[in-house]
Amino acid sequence: MAEKKIKITQIKSAIGYRKRTWKTLEALGIKKMNHSVTHKDTPAIRGMAKAIQHLVKVEEI
Repeated sequence: MAEKKIKITQIKSAIGYRKRTWKTLEALGIKKMNHSVTHKDTPAIRGMAKAIQHLVKVEEI
């Protein structure tokens, strides 16, 4: 059985948001605007993506 993966892309700048938001982006491995990362679809990763949903786009692949 193949693992589900999600692609997370930053679509909005984190400038002006609190430090916790920056740290979440950093923890996901997102470095700059329009940068995408691929992660396993786990509850922890989904939770981080949901916490910064106003800054990122999440796609299932």
